[in-house]
Amino acid sequence: MDLQLSGTTVLVSGGGRGLGRAIGLAFAAEGAHVAFHYNSSADGAQEAAKEASALGVKSLAIGADLRDGEAVNRAVEEAEAALGPIGVLVNNAAATQNKPFLESTESDWEPQIEVTVAGTLRMTQAVARRMADHGGGSIVNLMGDSGRVGESRLLVTATTRATTVGLTKSLAKELARHGIRANAVSIALVQTESLDAHTGNADDSRMKKILSAYPLRRLGRPEDITPTVLLLASPRSSWTTGQVVSVNGGYAMP
Repeated sequence: MDLQLSGTTVLVSGGGRGLGRAIGLAFAAEGAHVAFHYNSSADGAQEAAKEASALGVKSLAIGADLRDGEAVNRAVEEAEAALGPIGVLVNNAAATQNKPFLESTESDWEPQIEVTVAGTLRMTQAVARRMADHGGGSIVNLMGDSGRVGESRLLVTATTRATTVGLTKSLAKELARHGIRANAVSIALVQTESLDAHTGNADDSRMKKILSAYPLRRLGRPEDITPTVLLLASPRSSWTTGQVVSVNGGYAMP
């Protein structure tokens, strides 16, 4: 199926590694021009941009701390100047910590709230304002299933991720008049560089227990997630908005 993404400009936050990088490269394989946003993963974002460019599309790596609104606005301006009007935003960047809630402190909470919640709001507003001026677009928000069903030792992460549901549905209702759709993809554990942050460096016995919660008896892989993200971003999903789609190996079922 042609997803009709060729020539579309896509911005992926947290695109320097892991799932964000895989998502950006999947868009490039569909012929989209891709901006790989990063904060600390500059090398990975630049390598991803080179790999995307080798597929015959325009691409670049753009750095910005999502806690800095001015930096976010500059990054979005740079992306549009280089690649054209942004038609798709994938909010993938997040801060996560695996720690018992009663042992956590406000200093543990702050980066998760500032990056995952406020940072996503900053990036979304900066891009959505331009989408509205350009006649529309699609926003796909990534979140963890902890935000839907709760998770021990990930209480603060789950709290920040739960806000993604409200954000997605509210964006869908408020921005539809501007031709902007918003959907979310909710995932369980995916094998990327950040896996240990979610599992707390689980040993073999702990991993067996984790896997027992998955009917399909394996963790996800980036290629398990990217098709759903691409479809929701695509014009093929033009009548789909405000939805939270779970891709989680059966870990949690609505």
